[in-house]
Amino acid sequence: MSVKHALLALLEQEPMYGYQLRVEFEQRTGTTWPLNVGQVYTTLSRLERDGLALGAGEDAEGHVIYRITEAGRDEVASWFTTPVARTQPPRDELAIKLALAVTVPGVDVATVIQQQRSATMTALQDYTRLKRQATGTAPAELAWSLVLDSLVFGAEAEVRWLDHCEARLRRAAAERVDPAPAAVVAPEAERSTR
Repeated sequence: MSVKHALLALLEQEPMYGYQLRVEFEQRTGTTWPLNVGQVYTTLSRLERDGLALGAGEDAEGHVIYRITEAGRDEVASWFTTPVARTQPPRDELAIKLALAVTVPGVDVATVIQQQRSATMTALQDYTRLKRQATGTAPAELAWSLVLDSLVFGAEAEVRWLDHCEARLRRAAAERVDPAPAAVVAPEAERSTR
């Protein structure tokens, strides 16, 4: 997730201070990806350093108000029109866990898969329940609905992938138990090789 670009997109709408940006981000994403306010201010410092945003004074309570620069606007426009690259996939903790579980002796991989499937199914049910509540067409409600769609599709894909992993492990176990029979050499062929 690009916090940098998300904050720039919010600043493009209006100048804000860090805490306001955090609240706006979390509201628009349904608090799915909570931001630490320290992360927001660190990102704002980098945006300022890179000439994408500037501190534009303070409000009555002493909060530094940030606004986007022209370079920041160009950066946001580029971000919105550039596809998310799949060449460097994000680290997937579950994939890493299963890869290690398969290779570490003594780990019951079937239990790891079953526990995860159960947790993912629970999350899927929760997302589906939330989807039934998110029916509005206002921009904030539509944004939350799209995030929920992503979470539902992701959970469904994870369940399918876990099913696939379980089937692969069963096939691998069956192949280890029942190796292919050795090639049978015909008696005539055996005699001719002597």
